Amino acid sequence: MYTHQKRIVSAGKPLIETGKAIIFIHGRGASAESILSLKDYLEVDAFSLFAPQATNNSWYPYSFMAPEEQNQPALDSALEILQELLTSIVNQGVSSENVYLLGFSQGACLTAEFATRHAQRYGGLLIFTGGLIGQQVNTSRYAGDFAGTPVLITTGDPDPHVPVSRVNETIKIIEEKGALITSKIYPRRPHTILPEEMELAKAILHSNQSK
Repeated sequence: MYTHQKRIVSAGKPLIETGKAIIFIHGRGASAESILSLKDYLEVDAFSLFAPQATNNSWYPYSFMAPEEQNQPALDSALEILQELLTSIVNQGVSSENVYLLGFSQGACLTAEFATRHAQRYGGLLIFTGGLIGQQVNTSRYAGDFAGTPVLITTGDPDPHVPVSRVNETIKIIEEKGALITSKIYPRRPHTILPEEMELAKAILHSNQSK
């Protein structure tokens, strides 16, 4: 088992110029650099971009639906990395409502879990094929209110790693905590991100251009 070494890859303009940030969270076996390549499809020149790198290219060793103790201490360490990064951005004068979280697969699960444990008004959550973490979802750990945060959550049906039932459960929980949901379930879609999903994400990223 492992904890994560802190390594953050950044791109785009500095926060002092943009006043808004996107945190990109990669999937299992991928890298900060690979998830950041999505910027080429999202028209994010006006954002500061950050992508943490998981040690061993994996945020936690087993399925997101394994008993939680099997994924410790890596899972708690991954959540701590995100908390430190978000705190650093906010401490530079950027409000949480101008911070967006984007994750794919394992990174989408981590995005959903972190944001729901720390629910507040974010700029948006872009959850590509993921859901809340745990053999069963433990709602007692979720605190706060999303206060109208727009959330995109997408998946394939079936998906080899993420059951649609967990995606639907995740939607219900985060909606009850005040999020505004856009969801898409694509029949027989491979474990990937479709161009249509990028367009839906762009709609959220660019809905508050005046900020």
